[in-house]
Amino acid sequence: MKQAIILLIGTALILITGIIIYSCSCSSCSKQEEAIVPVDVLKKANAYVASITGEEFFKKYITPNFSKMKHNPPYYEMAYTLYMPEKPYVNSTIKFFVDSAGNVMKNLDITGIPRCKNRPSGCDWKIDREDAVKIAEQYGLEKGIKDWQVGFIWNPERGIYVWHILSTLKEMKGEFGYRGNGKEMIIDPINGDVLAYNDWYLR
Repeated sequence: MKQAIILLIGTALILITGIIIYSCSCSSCSKQEEAIVPVDVLKKANAYVASITGEEFFKKYITPNFSKMKHNPPYYEMAYTLYMPEKPYVNSTIKFFVDSAGNVMKNLDITGIPRCKNRPSGCDWKIDREDAVKIAEQYGLEKGIKDWQVGFIWNPERGIYVWHILSTLKEMKGEFGYRGNGKEMIIDPINGDVLAYNDWYLR
């Protein structure tokens, strides 16, 4: 009787272990499959980015980011890292969608691709973080109640990279969530011009 019980428990443990291993392996396989982009699709996507940035800029500063790519049939969400070692604040993600043939879906979001090919000076981001903060101080951005949020980010409205500096004047947190308001300044990282100085509210 005891041997039968032990045998039954052992069999159950083997089955459970097998199910766990199978489910884990299937999960990891699924993730790997999502990350795989057909070579011809990748080549077309690379060519599209290079056609906007210029081939030299693309080869020097832009690399595919496979960990952020996704396959949501019928589209592939392509992702690239834009990084300039000599200007480490230039560290952003390029994203856009292509179909199964590698054609870019221009009716969907295309973010982060700088137009350097026809205007190389448009990618000469000379203003670093320290410079941007000094410009914000010079133009009277209010200090606020905590440190400024400073970021080199893609501005979809203008289709360019900008320095975005956020000053928080008031904030509250509670059951209602987060509420706050303050000022924001948008600075051109090429020449230091202040492109916008706005109020912001979150209610």
